[in-house]
Amino acid sequence: MLTKKERELYQRQMLMPSWGTEAQEKLCRSTVFIAGAGGLGSPVIAYLAAAGIGNLVICDSDTVVLSNLNRQIVHSFSTLGTPKVDSAARRLAETNPYVAIRAICTRITSRNMSSIIGAPDIIIDCLDNFQTRLIVNEYAVRHSLPLLHGGIEAMRGQISFFTPPDTPCLACILPGRMKRSGRKIPVVGATAGVIGSLQALEAIKFLTGIGSTLRNRMLFWDGQDMRFDTVAISRNPKCSVCGGK
Repeated sequence: MLTKKERELYQRQMLMPSWGTEAQEKLCRSTVFIAGAGGLGSPVIAYLAAAGIGNLVICDSDTVVLSNLNRQIVHSFSTLGTPKVDSAARRLAETNPYVAIRAICTRITSRNMSSIIGAPDIIIDCLDNFQTRLIVNEYAVRHSLPLLHGGIEAMRGQISFFTPPDTPCLACILPGRMKRSGRKIPVVGATAGVIGSLQALEAIKFLTGIGSTLRNRMLFWDGQDMRFDTVAISRNPKCSVCGGK
């Protein structure tokens, strides 16, 4: 049951004919696991909290450093040296006190993923390396959890929604096991804002049941030429993660 203050807080989105009280209460009952509290995670976290997602679980092992601040908008000079999950939780508490936040400061591995991720309604990939993405993807497939993927570089980004066996999984579309790279990825802050905002919107649509998501499609955004392209993607029957599902 929404309180009077919550109704006032969410009134602009509740004005949508397809939204109303029912959709808002779905969001308030939802749990979202966000892997990464950096460039993509920042707008995802901010907009999901503002929308009224009831439970946000945020996982990241890093601390806030100065070079983060061109794109990681939930952090600030005042939280330099602070774990990113704590910095994000502090910001969200100021944005929406009705959201329950669980901050987990650790790296996701194949050994700890079960105890960390649990059983959310959706997992959002806001990571910056494919090795951890593949670990999260494997967990999502094994437990039949929706996985919303996003990736960015420079002025480009991509996003897709995976729900195997109805869609491919992330491993289906990767060219084999990706080698770990120590290369720092160049990125303009607004790029993270665009793709992270799209991820937040996709998650909100899924949780409310409003609209359609990017199942079986990958959306590519080129900010330099300001162009969106969507391509069809399909399952790899030989995929080692979901091929036999």
